[in-house]
Amino acid sequence: MRTAVALGVAPDGFWRLSLMEWRMLTETAVGTAPLGRDEFERLMATWPDGGME
Repeated sequence: MRTAVALGVAPDGFWRLSLMEWRMLTETAVGTAPLGRDEFERLMATWPDGGME
């Protein structure tokens, strides 16, 4: 339940999750390393913000 709260899943939503949905949420949240600078810059180059014009 703590993981669900940390992920922003409300209690009523938590109890409606299927096992597959729960695994998807926890597998992506746990053990995922943050982006490195190189990867972040590559993403910025690939998907640039349009900016406010």
